[in-house]
Amino acid sequence: MSWDLTQLESLLKQYDDYVVTKEEGCLLIANRDGIDAWLAISGEQLLVESLLFAASQVKDKAALDHEILSSHMVFPLTTVGISTINGEEYYTAFGALSAQSKAESVVIEVETLFQNVASFLDAYETHLQ
Repeated sequence: MSWDLTQLESLLKQYDDYVVTKEEGCLLIANRDGIDAWLAISGEQLLVESLLFAASQVKDKAALDHEILSSHMVFPLTTVGISTINGEEYYTAFGALSAQSKAESVVIEVETLFQNVASFLDAYETHLQ
């Protein structure tokens, strides 16, 4: 079975820790810690992404990028990238899985992303102005 947004919304709304709303072709998921993530269907993949911080907040991008690349294997299922939104670059945390994934795998991906976002913010805060 391939997921659609209505099915994913129903799945994630079963969890009291999340507030889920459908917005412009994707789902906005907020957890109790105030972290937001976007879930979208892209072809045969489900993508879950959360903004970390603006690149303009980083003191030394080369040093942060080196730390991210050197420590990425410590954070399971989540990768850090850079996305441009309204002309401004942001560091983002994201995960991807098959649109054919089981419900349990979707929930694990979202939970892990939220855990890793909090860990990324702690780990990289010394790089921020």
